[in-house]
Amino acid sequence: MTTIDFTVKNSVAYVTFDRAEKHNAFDDAMIGELTHCFTKVTKQDNIRAMVLQARGKSFSAGADIAWMQRMANFTREQNQQDAMNLALMLQLLNTIPKPTIARIQGAAFGGAVGLIACCDMAVASESSQFCLSEVRLGLVPATISPYVIAAMGERACRRYFQTAEIFSAPEAKSLGLVSEVVLPSELDEQINALLEKILGNGPQAVANTKALISEVCGQPIDTQLMTYTSQRIADIRVSPEGQQGLRAFLQKQPAPWLERHDD
Repeated sequence: MTTIDFTVKNSVAYVTFDRAEKHNAFDDAMIGELTHCFTKVTKQDNIRAMVLQARGKSFSAGADIAWMQRMANFTREQNQQDAMNLALMLQLLNTIPKPTIARIQGAAFGGAVGLIACCDMAVASESSQFCLSEVRLGLVPATISPYVIAAMGERACRRYFQTAEIFSAPEAKSLGLVSEVVLPSELDEQINALLEKILGNGPQAVANTKALISEVCGQPIDTQLMTYTSQRIADIRVSPEGQQGLRAFLQKQPAPWLERHDD
């Protein structure tokens, strides 16, 4: 049974959780489907951005109960492989070389917070609620931790990882997990505004910029880093896209990537 809907429109991939009756709780099958979808987004040149969203009242309630029951009967080795599949899916989402936006309504619990943290941007309904609920079950938010800590910071995670308390959309924004908080009726409007800005930029420049952030973050500003960043800008200046963009700017003409077509 398919739990993910995948569509492409106007160069944007929409990856939609489709288990509304289960509050979009995910299991190993859904992880496999998400891995497949994220691979397509990565590889298909006609896709320039991705929106991760959900049908129903909730973005995702986290891990599915039936899946957790099965995992409880797994051996340690089976549990490690199961967790590795989740870890690989999260890494794939985190490194998609195109802008990714999470569209959040309702509950976003447990692993769902990890999915949001892996996206470049997140727009949440003002009534959304977030919870890192693993410790309530005697578990730890292990596979999602690198991404959530990067998004929210160590200090906030020391609290929310250990208390498993529910926090609001405004709090999620103040912590850096969410980019924008809007009325439920304004979710699509805000996401479309972000997409319009993204699609006005050079696709390869965006991909290179996204990679640059992870490569530069945390590095000392020394001769090696300055040399590296100088090489990166030199490479893009002489690339076909860089040349086209500069030429269009100087001639006050629209850049070639501004043409959009229905897929």
